[in-house]
Amino acid sequence: MLASSLMIFAFLLQSSYVAAQPHRSLNKGSSLSVEEPNDILVSSNGVFKAGFRGVGDNAYCFAIWFTQSSDSTIAWMANRDQPVNGRGSILSLLKDGNLVLRDVGSIDTWATNTNSVSLVELVLLDSGNLVLRALESGLILWESFKFPTDTLLPYQQITRYTKLVSYRSQGNYSSGRYTFYYDNDNILRLLHDGPETSSLYWPSPTFCWPEGRYKFNSSRIAFLDSSGYFLSSDQFAFSAADFGVGVKRRLTLDFDGNLRLYSLQEKEGKWLVSWQAMNQPCKIHGFCGPNSICVHGFQRRYCSCLPAFEMKNNHDWSAGCRPKFNTSFNVNESVFVQLRNVDFYGYDYGQPMPQSLEVCKGRCLQLNTTCKAIMYRNGSCYLKIFLFNGFLSRNFQGSTYLVLPKNGHQLYSKAILVKPTRLNCSGSTNDVKSLERIYLQKHENHFLAYLLWFVIAIGVIEMFGISIGCWFLYKAELGRQTRHDHQGYLFVLAGFRKFTYKELHKATTGFSNEIGRGSGGTVYKGVLLDGRVAAIKRLNDTNKNDEGEFLAEVSTIGRINHMNLIEMWGFCAEKKHRLLVYEHMECGSLAENLSSNVLDWEQRFEIALGTAKGLAYLHEECLEWVLHCDVKPENILLDSNYKPKVADFGLSKLLERGSLSNISSFSTIRGTRGYMAPEWIFNLPITSKVDVYSYGIVVLELITGKSPTTFYVVNTDVGSSDGLVPWVREKINASSSKTNNDHDIASAIEEIMDPRVDAQLCMAKMEVLVKVALQCVQEDKDERPSMSKVVEMLTHHENKRNVVVNEVQLHS
Repeated sequence: MLASSLMIFAFLLQSSYVAAQPHRSLNKGSSLSVEEPNDILVSSNGVFKAGFRGVGDNAYCFAIWFTQSSDSTIAWMANRDQPVNGRGSILSLLKDGNLVLRDVGSIDTWATNTNSVSLVELVLLDSGNLVLRALESGLILWESFKFPTDTLLPYQQITRYTKLVSYRSQGNYSSGRYTFYYDNDNILRLLHDGPETSSLYWPSPTFCWPEGRYKFNSSRIAFLDSSGYFLSSDQFAFSAADFGVGVKRRLTLDFDGNLRLYSLQEKEGKWLVSWQAMNQPCKIHGFCGPNSICVHGFQRRYCSCLPAFEMKNNHDWSAGCRPKFNTSFNVNESVFVQLRNVDFYGYDYGQPMPQSLEVCKGRCLQLNTTCKAIMYRNGSCYLKIFLFNGFLSRNFQGSTYLVLPKNGHQLYSKAILVKPTRLNCSGSTNDVKSLERIYLQKHENHFLAYLLWFVIAIGVIEMFGISIGCWFLYKAELGRQTRHDHQGYLFVLAGFRKFTYKELHKATTGFSNEIGRGSGGTVYKGVLLDGRVAAIKRLNDTNKNDEGEFLAEVSTIGRINHMNLIEMWGFCAEKKHRLLVYEHMECGSLAENLSSNVLDWEQRFEIALGTAKGLAYLHEECLEWVLHCDVKPENILLDSNYKPKVADFGLSKLLERGSLSNISSFSTIRGTRGYMAPEWIFNLPITSKVDVYSYGIVVLELITGKSPTTFYVVNTDVGSSDGLVPWVREKINASSSKTNNDHDIASAIEEIMDPRVDAQLCMAKMEVLVKVALQCVQEDKDERPSMSKVVEMLTHHENKRNVVVNEVQLHS
């Protein structure tokens, strides 16, 4: 044993003096070391290299970069958010076919999660694509083109599964706050996703229908070709200013939120911008942070705090500004400070209204300190509850009036134009962040005698460790088996069981029959061993789910039992796999049936009633009170008799009894655009009334057949567009204001009803549905009824109708 250990040590000592050479490929059992500068992969054309790149003090990432640019521009990173140590870290292609990036101490920070028994190699192609492929068949097991960071190379695709995410800042390669992706409406968009707010800014959010875009192609694919032409399935296209082949290009989402196409000038090694998405950089959201404005300067933009505000962080403008005054001042002792040509996009309170400036100021003061400012333009008033996305533009013909305390008014009353402020870029060490990672220290000794004793000690400790380890493993396995037996017993009592991954893989024929997809995962149709047809949901992001937490969640959902809620039959929790097994609903979702127009008015009323009963049970009757948070037609399933069952609690908030009416905040906005209550948008306290609002939107969609995400009516009087709720409310209010005649109200209802349904209807039922829906979608949550009250209103109509029918039968 000693002789072999000494031979191994001598071999390693000798090999350490041999300088590593660049590689064309990496085979099984081979590695690239962070400590060898030349331990890299090179493409055959020499344009790209792949290896370890320093991103900070003793922090390295595995990356792909351009060799011909003066700064070796990075095109891709594997571990941008988890850098590794500058000593002892390696990228290894294991014998099982998995490519793993290991920090010192064998800490896995990134992996391809591939597996292959055949010979495989890692090679960097001339396109800049890092590919793990089988040698014999050429089958690609993994490729970097499927996992872009901030850059898209020619013929690399953006799809529904991929996106570009900017760097955090200049020199900080971690994930930033800007995303280039396909939205759910099949449109390519740019999104600012900050820690507190998120908003779309390209294409311009002021247009309901993006100019020149096509929403009805769900293939969602876009790419840049070698000549500099970019084409997307939503019909968005552009060409580079230096259009033509032979130029090396990259499409990059920069840290400032602008999407730019760069062309390489090979002689100078410099990149020139040959196209950019935003010609007015101040229209990019989030660059200057809250309570500040963006100002265009010469060839760049600047940020400035509002009057009576100061910077939060002198090194980062995205943090915004904070007030220098007491925010709880008396509004009766306030003043409006005019900022000419300044606009703040979004965060309006209610709909803009045409009225005088004085009336507008009065409305703002009535909201107390909730109203931070008003934006007044062309006789229209916009009340602002949050000052974000501000910019100064001479082309903007309007003014923002900032609400400030009158005390100290003389200090800022004349501060109409503000001066841009530069960042403090002194390089303070306060901006350096250390990784919270613990490394085991390894003692090194270069003397042969010490090495001899070290080998002997290792042998003794190893034997002792194996003995102790076996004993602990035995005890741990015994305890684990006991816990699992106990859990299995509890799940049998609860009425559902634990499936193995192999069982569900076989039931779904290898997860081949996809029947639905959502934010939480993908749903497949399967047949269980007992012949039952099931809907099997494969959850996303399962690596973060602790098994104990997951078991607690499914046990909670398993105890929920109601005829209008989808029934869970079981679950699977093996390694990283997390699956839920539900009953299969033959008629699919309400969304599918509304688009196919198979539901008559009687069925639509029963669907509204059944859905209300299911939600009322979640809110007030089940063992654990639940907020669904994503009520929409896609999450209402129909059985063979078109009876509704509410499904998909992936966004739900489990609560203890008694706390449902007072939830201060959620970590992220939840729900689906068009069905979300105003509380989510205005960052107000979240209660069960968010589900009530979403339910009201669903009922309006049942009545009108119009989706809230696509239906808009242009209001020619004020030059704006209204959605589904204002349109229905206007029709009903117009008929009610003329007369209380039931005929006029019925005519208004007939005008908003889905014209595709030819079946006869009960007008009394429709009136109740419309009344309930409009109450549920009130902007003030306190004016919305509870779900139990909704059930009472709908069932009261049914009971009253049955009494009338019985009396008629008795008299006849």
